[in-house]
Amino acid sequence: MLHDDVRSPLAALQPGQLLARGVARHLASYGFACVEELVPSRGMRVDVMALGPKGEIWVIECKSSRADFTSDAKWQGYLEWADRFFWAVDEHFPTDLLPDESGLIIGDAYGAEIIRMPDETKLAPARRKVIIQKFAVHAARRLHALRDPEMLL
Repeated sequence: MLHDDVRSPLAALQPGQLLARGVARHLASYGFACVEELVPSRGMRVDVMALGPKGEIWVIECKSSRADFTSDAKWQGYLEWADRFFWAVDEHFPTDLLPDESGLIIGDAYGAEIIRMPDETKLAPARRKVIIQKFAVHAARRLHALRDPEMLL
């Protein structure tokens, strides 16, 4: 018998975080490693950054509602940090709002599917090196924080 204080770890997640979880699960099946809430530069924070098996870098912005999408004024700044840019939304999202040149992923907390693949815009080698290093540091710090929650970052 479950006690009232025992809850699913998913219950504490916001809708965008649930989408990010499903996106990361799906991309892992293609050999991608994903991190959430990575800061590529000051004042920016991407929902999901994915590093592919061939070194490709994808940015995925998770939108849970029309209001969430229309209030996002920073997304175009993320384009310069990725080879491909995607929106991730649930099956009820009005996808006609999303720019056609962007990728589209439909998902939920348990999985996702790439509906539209955007054109690739290769990052410059110097930019790629910077973002891969940020990715690695971000991932390592997240792992360390899990093992040592009292550590100050």
